Amino acid sequence: QVQLVESGGGSVQAGGSLRLSCVQSTYFASNYCMGWFRQAPEKEREAVAVMYIGGTTIYYSDSVKGRFTISHDNARKTLYLRMNSLKPEDTAMYYCGADFVCPARTTADTWTWLHRGQGTQVTVSS
Repeated sequence: QVQLVESGGGSVQAGGSLRLSCVQSTYFASNYCMGWFRQAPEKEREAVAVMYIGGTTIYYSDSVKGRFTISHDNARKTLYLRMNSLKPEDTAMYYCGADFVCPARTTADTWTWLHRGQGTQVTVSS
């Protein structure tokens, strides 16, 4: 069983930056998919960034494109999400997920990840 633990959330003012981390308890597979998704109260879940570890697939939601960057450090078994130019609408609980395959862009928001963490809260004030 793979455990995922997120950290790095917090409260920042609009325009600020945060870097989220998601540490894996063990290597999942030689090639696999990881992603970040968020859930805000009274809003639908949104997949903000997805990448295929060991491949070239990376995509972002339109709402964060150009501001967020997903990356992975295989040696540290850690997935990152660098978030710049944060906006109040970025306020949400952020989760990381892992799976053998990546969801298509059209289904990423509702994808049921094989493994997911407990989340880290990001709050952006105006």
